[in-house]
Amino acid sequence: MSALKIAIMVHNLKMGIYDGMAFAARMEVPGVHLACVKGFSYRDLDAAGRKQLLRHIRELGLEISAICAWGGEVDLGVPDNLRQHIDDAKEILQYAADLECGIWQGHCGVIPHSRQDPKWQRFADSFGEICRHGEKVGARLAVETGPEPPEVLMDMINDVGSSALCVNYDPANLILWPAKYMQQAGQPYDRDQAFAEYQPMEGVKVLGDRIIHTHAKDALVQPDGKRLEVPLGSGWIDWPHYVQNLRDIGYNGYFAIEREVGQDPVGDITRAINYLKTL
Repeated sequence: MSALKIAIMVHNLKMGIYDGMAFAARMEVPGVHLACVKGFSYRDLDAAGRKQLLRHIRELGLEISAICAWGGEVDLGVPDNLRQHIDDAKEILQYAADLECGIWQGHCGVIPHSRQDPKWQRFADSFGEICRHGEKVGARLAVETGPEPPEVLMDMINDVGSSALCVNYDPANLILWPAKYMQQAGQPYDRDQAFAEYQPMEGVKVLGDRIIHTHAKDALVQPDGKRLEVPLGSGWIDWPHYVQNLRDIGYNGYFAIEREVGQDPVGDITRAINYLKTL
């Protein structure tokens, strides 16, 4: 059984991007998941700067698993600034192509759960235009899982009909989002109901080969309904089962460690690396 390909979301280390890359190299993981933070955005680096960054990463013996842009500030279902968002998305896909990873991971808004919602077609049209550009430049958009059940996301992918519309599977988000919705509705958290609809691990079988990148992140919901991202292996994701599900569909991409909270990001990420190496 082949070892997992591990990447680190380097800005989560909170030590600077270049130091984070050096840390990844010392930990002997092959990949870095590069966020478009200040100084490393598609707006900051021209063609020469992109080549220089790529050369530096290769000299460390690393590669980019995916770039990360749009962390929740964009919703393609809302008409405000939509034209600008679509134009930005095309630039981000070009950036992913230039950095030779060809994958952009991003949150693109909350896809409605019904095709009858007027937002549905706005999403489909926006994804369509963005992903046609992705096909042209050789890059794919990996939509982050979470806000909608896997079946809904798959329906949207099928409606758009582009090979450039894919998935970044974040199993922890499929725990956190339904808990958020239940809380907003004033309902007590129902784990069985949430897992049945959002399928944090089994949704892999729904989305199949559209999964081109995955976040290694864990989560749980406390008895009072509080949502928590927790260190890898200490939450509700059954990692051996999740990894086997991915292997069963032929996934051979990166497991990118994401640790957005906590007082010891370096320690948590180090332990996550060591844990993933056991799977």
